[in-house]
Amino acid sequence: MKNKLQKLKDEILEQLNQVKSSELLLEIENQYLSRKGRLGELMKEIKDLSADAKKEVGQIANETKNEIMKRYEEVKQKFEMGRNKNAFTDVTLPGKNLAAGHIHPITLIQKELEDLFTSLGFILLDGPELESDYYNFEALNVSKNHPARDMQDTFYVDKKNPAGEYDLVMRTQTSPVQVRALEKYGAPLRGISVGRVFRSEATDVRHEHTFYQMEGLMVGENITFADMKGVLELVGKKLYGPKTELRMRPKFYPFVEPGSNGEYTCFLCHGKGCRVCKHSGWLEIVGCGLIHPDVLRAGGVDPKKYTGFAFGFGLNRLVMLKYGIDDIRLFNGGDLRFLEQF
Repeated sequence: MKNKLQKLKDEILEQLNQVKSSELLLEIENQYLSRKGRLGELMKEIKDLSADAKKEVGQIANETKNEIMKRYEEVKQKFEMGRNKNAFTDVTLPGKNLAAGHIHPITLIQKELEDLFTSLGFILLDGPELESDYYNFEALNVSKNHPARDMQDTFYVDKKNPAGEYDLVMRTQTSPVQVRALEKYGAPLRGISVGRVFRSEATDVRHEHTFYQMEGLMVGENITFADMKGVLELVGKKLYGPKTELRMRPKFYPFVEPGSNGEYTCFLCHGKGCRVCKHSGWLEIVGCGLIHPDVLRAGGVDPKKYTGFAFGFGLNRLVMLKYGIDDIRLFNGGDLRFLEQF
């Protein structure tokens, strides 16, 4: 076996020393050094030797292969250097334009709002997309069999807990981050969270099963409805201009008390009425309210000492309104013709 290795090594090295072109080098590589080449086939025979012989011959075989590959790389490099040396580059020719990527429109609005809120002292919060039933519903004051769950019929994971219940769910909102943040940081706290949420929706131009939300909360001593209104007015002016106005209308949400819908004057008609605002002059943008005492308790915060507010809105809807996009399905469609506009 040792003689075979020595003989093959001498043959390969001799061939490499006589190579005159890269084509001949490729032939040698295919004949001797490829996966099914002669060197590889010979080394496969080592497995049939005795244990002692296998150890001795294996070491020699590795040394032989390393020596051959070193010489092969030297010859290969010589031809590559020669080819590069003789190559001609016309530097007067115009260069190739590299295609630039595009930031997704949802990301544009997200970064714009993150800059606003961090300037106000809010921190960025995050949480899991696969959420427990407890954080997604119960900790947000939506108990089992609560009718509010019907509005967020969603995707449960096919795995039961020891009680025989399905308790893992793709989160229906970013609100679970609210409770997790209170558990982790306590009060006082100011933060926003952004991320994907999932609901079992029949998709059409206005509805999608996967979309983005932004959630914000502020918890501290003597936080009032007026504080919330002031923050949301800043959001409206940032998004739609300094003359944007905000009005609040009562709305039920299980996790706030009292709850409200925040509506901004239409950025297109400035309150006069148009097709975008359905001729009302107002755009319903944000759901908000003072955090329910039960939610504060779930986060480990004493509602007798602290109060707070929370708000949330769909980023998809904000982007659709700002850029005049008429089909929500375009965001997840991956169509470059759509994305290249931003």
